[in-house]
Amino acid sequence: MKTYYWTSGSFAGMADFHRWIAAHLAAGNAYGANLDALCDILTAAHDLSITLCPGWDRNLGSMAAAIRRVLLDAAAENPELYVTEEPPFPEVQSTGNTSVRKLALDDTLLLHVEKPARYTGGEINCVHKEKKDIDIRFCMCFPDVYEIGMSHLGIQILYDMFNRMEGVWCDRVYSPWPDMDALMRREHVPLFALESQEPVRDFDFLGITLQYEMCYTNVLQILDLSGIPLYAGERTKEHPIVIGGGPCTYNPEPLAPFFDLFYIGEGETQYEAMMELYRQNRRNGGTREDFLHACAFLPGIYVPSLYRTTYREDGTIASFTPTLEGVPTRIRKEVVVDVSDTCYPDRPLAPLMQITQDRVVLEIQRGCIRGCRFCQAGQVYRPVRERSLEFLKEKALHMLDSTGCEEISLSSLSSSDYSQLDELVCFLIDETRKRHVNISLPSLRIDAFSLDVMNKVQDVKKSSLTFAPEAGTQRMRDVINKGLTEEEILRGAGLAFRGGWNKVKLYFMLGQPTETDEDVAGIASLAERIAEAYYQIPREERNGKCQISSSTSFFVPKPFTPFQWAPMNTAKEFLRKAYLVKDAMRAQKNQKSLRYHYHEADVTILEGVLARGDRRVAPVILRAYEKGCLFDSWDEHFDNEKWMEAFREEGVSIDFYTTRERSFDEILPWDFIDCGVTRAFLKQEYEKAKEGIVTPNCRARCNGCGAAVFGGGVCFEDKN
Repeated sequence: MKTYYWTSGSFAGMADFHRWIAAHLAAGNAYGANLDALCDILTAAHDLSITLCPGWDRNLGSMAAAIRRVLLDAAAENPELYVTEEPPFPEVQSTGNTSVRKLALDDTLLLHVEKPARYTGGEINCVHKEKKDIDIRFCMCFPDVYEIGMSHLGIQILYDMFNRMEGVWCDRVYSPWPDMDALMRREHVPLFALESQEPVRDFDFLGITLQYEMCYTNVLQILDLSGIPLYAGERTKEHPIVIGGGPCTYNPEPLAPFFDLFYIGEGETQYEAMMELYRQNRRNGGTREDFLHACAFLPGIYVPSLYRTTYREDGTIASFTPTLEGVPTRIRKEVVVDVSDTCYPDRPLAPLMQITQDRVVLEIQRGCIRGCRFCQAGQVYRPVRERSLEFLKEKALHMLDSTGCEEISLSSLSSSDYSQLDELVCFLIDETRKRHVNISLPSLRIDAFSLDVMNKVQDVKKSSLTFAPEAGTQRMRDVINKGLTEEEILRGAGLAFRGGWNKVKLYFMLGQPTETDEDVAGIASLAERIAEAYYQIPREERNGKCQISSSTSFFVPKPFTPFQWAPMNTAKEFLRKAYLVKDAMRAQKNQKSLRYHYHEADVTILEGVLARGDRRVAPVILRAYEKGCLFDSWDEHFDNEKWMEAFREEGVSIDFYTTRERSFDEILPWDFIDCGVTRAFLKQEYEKAKEGIVTPNCRARCNGCGAAVFGGGVCFEDKN
């Protein structure tokens, strides 16, 4: 059954109401945006429940009564439509009177922005608490547009975790889109959180997740619009503690001057202790500095102000040391050892507008056994830890029942490696068919087992399949330790084609260490051989024409990968290689079946600086922001020339951070972090890459990477 809760923040006005109906109830059919059309939809609905919460009609004016009458009349006529008028939230979801919540912006202002629902809150399962029961306010931030941030699983997990803590209320904020940014500056409206609609600067904590480098100017936008000083050293007791988390904290140095502290690793382990430290410091009359000093002794917490970096004449780092005695010299990442005995939302937030990934997400495991040498996630999320089948079954049903979502997605770095995937998929097929819900299975390796799994869940027309060979020749796939042979790729493609698929997407990476022009041209050759595999099938057994779409990104040597010492290509060299692939595609026999796309080289170069930089990059980020750089991950907003001006004005060399190969004895900006995987192992893997030697995956053989220090996961599977 589809279940929807209409709350005080659901609709910004009648136009927004009709857009919601068209998006959620019209099912792709034409909708006339009037009450007669609404009545037709409701009387024909199947298994639909709508709950009217207090204040749902606050922005609908005189039309609210008529809409209510249509709902009740349709429910009387249609036995499969359920309309109720009562607050739906259990105590954990609402401990206060949500109907009196006042929006930070009134209708006259909201109607001037593209999508008002980005800023009104009131989503299904959002949490409201009585302020008298709260002593800590935490605002969780995703520094990108609402549709991207609401699709992120990590925010959902932490939002649920914080709101289960006694005395803590977690709110949310996302980057205002440029139209709202301009309006807020013009009207002098401070940035506000969604649940409470209150200024972010009034919270105790502002936690910002750092998922990709190209959001760094958005971090400054969040602070600026909130009225929080951009530099941490300029903040006082009147300002929130600003925390950074997420994968980019594995090199936090380019952002270090802007953050009070960083949380390194998985967020479920230390935040409760941090909240208690905050209470204790407040009771004792301690200062902001006292609290930060105390946090520096929590596992996984890095306080940049307590460390000093010195540099040699050649620009490399001479030393990185604590400024106070006793502060840890190295910070080990935090890991949840038992991922079946930890928090996970039963009632995830469900948006009232379309977002990038409008589905519930079931994280089946963390980490990856494969060990691709270019992949940061595969190294820093070690060891692999699986969630139990019973845990996943329970969470899947709770999430589907509490959201009314029409799709559930299984999330991991390599879903095919989850040991109970077949059993889980069979369970979900039985349950989702009852609910008319789809199953999404990303991150599968294309082999017979995975194709069998996909056939089970794809009863309808087959869409495209995705392969990620990452390199065009077997030599390069061995260099990067892809663990995938050409024979396996062609066999998987052949099985897919015979199974009814006729579209394949291929993902490659240009500019990886030791790459030659022959390796580059091999991308087109591999695409051609996959097309040939399709046309070898008898014509009567084919499903129309085939389409092989190849996409190349450009390589960035990320921290904590075996390639962290390697140089990057220049933008000119990246583009030369992309044009080489393009010309090679045109020379193939089946060129009409081949498509090719490549990413922007300028964006990749900037990403390389931000990923590999040190504290000297921070002024460049600030200067770029001051020049108007924002939403840099969006093609329509990225302005490379402004960034180049910022580098020139700050006197920072791009090549120093990108095209320069780093020696094994150089101190790297992120060396103070212990991610579990040892420097010796990464060095060994880099040397093996140069020789084209493949390292087996973690289940085939333990390779002594160092992750066993955490005491769980795949490292101990054979010992339990």
